[in-house]
Amino acid sequence: MRVFERDIDSENDGRRERIRFWSTIVLGAILTGVVGALVVLLARANDNYDRSLGWQTQSMEVISQTRSVDAAIARAEAALGRFAVGLQKEDGRVYEYQWGRARQFLAQLRRNVRDNPKQMALVEQLTREMDSRGAQLGDAALSANYNQTVAAISKFYAAGKGEGLGRIDKLLSEIIANERALLRDRNRLTAGDRANLNQAILLFSLLGAAAAVIAIGATFSLIRAEGERRLARREQLVESDRAMQLETAVEERTAELAQANDALRSEMTEREAAEAQLRQAQKMEAVGQLTGGIAHDFNNMLAVVVGGLELAQRWLPGKPEKAQRHLANALDGANRAADLTRRLLTFARSEPARPEMTPIDECIASFAQLIERTIGDRIALTLDLNAGDLACWIDRQQFENALLNLAVNARDAMNGHGLLTIRTLDDGDRSAALAVQVIDTGCGMSPQVLERIFDPFYTTKPAGQGTGLGMSQVFAFCRQSGGEVQVASNEGEGTSVAMLLPVAQPQAAAEIETLPGDNSGSDTPADALSILVVEDDARVLAATVDAVSELGHTAVACGNPLEAEALVEGQLAQGQGGFDLILSDVLMPELTGPEMVAQLKQRWPELSVLFVTGYAGDASEDAAFGDHDVLRKPFTLSALDQAIRRSGDNRPEGQRLAN
Repeated sequence: MRVFERDIDSENDGRRERIRFWSTIVLGAILTGVVGALVVLLARANDNYDRSLGWQTQSMEVISQTRSVDAAIARAEAALGRFAVGLQKEDGRVYEYQWGRARQFLAQLRRNVRDNPKQMALVEQLTREMDSRGAQLGDAALSANYNQTVAAISKFYAAGKGEGLGRIDKLLSEIIANERALLRDRNRLTAGDRANLNQAILLFSLLGAAAAVIAIGATFSLIRAEGERRLARREQLVESDRAMQLETAVEERTAELAQANDALRSEMTEREAAEAQLRQAQKMEAVGQLTGGIAHDFNNMLAVVVGGLELAQRWLPGKPEKAQRHLANALDGANRAADLTRRLLTFARSEPARPEMTPIDECIASFAQLIERTIGDRIALTLDLNAGDLACWIDRQQFENALLNLAVNARDAMNGHGLLTIRTLDDGDRSAALAVQVIDTGCGMSPQVLERIFDPFYTTKPAGQGTGLGMSQVFAFCRQSGGEVQVASNEGEGTSVAMLLPVAQPQAAAEIETLPGDNSGSDTPADALSILVVEDDARVLAATVDAVSELGHTAVACGNPLEAEALVEGQLAQGQGGFDLILSDVLMPELTGPEMVAQLKQRWPELSVLFVTGYAGDASEDAAFGDHDVLRKPFTLSALDQAIRRSGDNRPEGQRLAN
């Protein structure tokens, strides 16, 4: 019986052992599965939290880079403003450096938002706006780099008034606003991931404590791993706090830059207003002085023209040779008046330099008469020309204007009485610069005045007697021509101003073009052409038709541009082969010359055209003439002949208008 009970107990013990064994196995498997599941959950929660922190860091970097772009643009525009006003190359380099930094920050910003289509679209739009803004500011920087102060300030002011900067600010603000909204969402997601991670950690700790009896070593390892993770989380929190501090510092710095930018804009606005008032006053003063000079010169020229024509009328019947002399004087006076008009129009529209090969001594000698009339009879003008046949590649009109400015300054320095010498120096080295000196015996200048002599609007003359632009124009002409200006002066001993101009190569001097009105061309008339003359002024039309006929061509008069097409058709209908050339005025009522030619060329694209105009306009309006030649009024018979020859040379041989 006891043996039976012992066997039953043994069997029960074995069953309990097996139950305990399998229970241990099952419990171990369950605990292993739970632990494995908790490990997976913990790892996933930790990865989600790390990813959330990465998103936070990315958003902060996007905001920081956006503000860096804004700050770099602000510093670049501030440097450009100083560059345009002061023309300091260092300011120009600061502008280029800051604008380049803005481009670098923009490239980093593009990389950080490439996974966000909305932000990427804003960055692409910002890139286009910055390209447009950079083109505007680059134009102002280029003018400042060439020391064109007025143009640089004007372009910088126009750029500041443009809407591009406002759009850039709006885009930057929108990018920051979007990123902040995204950062708030990511912060909430990070907080949720952190809570999930903490819950997973807590559950894992409880179950780890329950399983410590079974797997102390595993639990210890997990605890140590958890400690390392906690340390990593603390480091991440420290980095997050540091990033927040950095963002705060960036915001404070951005606010300081915004205040500085507002102050700079306010200062620029005040300075622009003051400069506008100064320019207006100086403009009125210059207009008053210029009007007197123009009236004096024109009255002299008109006196020559009117007197010569009146005397020619008296002598023509009986003594034609004397009448011819007076007619020549009248023609010379009219040509000088036309030349003065061209100079005034060229100066008024500030067109770019048009250099030509200019023999310096010849130019000064031909211009000396105008200088003598300008400085007055009490000042003796002496020409000491030693340059021989040396020529320079310069704008002749600007050179003469510079000479006239120096002569006027010398006259004022001598108080209208003294000796003025214009000297050219040739040291025998034809590759060196040619010196054109203007020397006076006036009051001279102090060192303080010499330091500011080239400053625009700076003058030592009393109010109403100077604009302060003469020497700055001389300086600009020499720089534009590749030369320089040297000034030597002592108080009470007079002043010497030397324009050092680069000498052109000898072989290029032989390519000097014949001046308009030169009669050195061939005396043989061109082949007789059939020419349609379109002019709305009846007197000018009659004179032009007579001039064309005098040159041996056949002229057909057209007083209305609307009738030109019918005349061309009539010429073709009569079987006369059409017109060889259309000689047309530019500004006419109802239809301008270029508009008329455009209509005619729709039917006759091979049409040859010569425009004749007395309106100077702006240099940019020359594009309206296309590739056609333009003859300026008033013109001489020789100039008309040369223009007709050039227009005829551009036509294929034997070609006329055809249907």
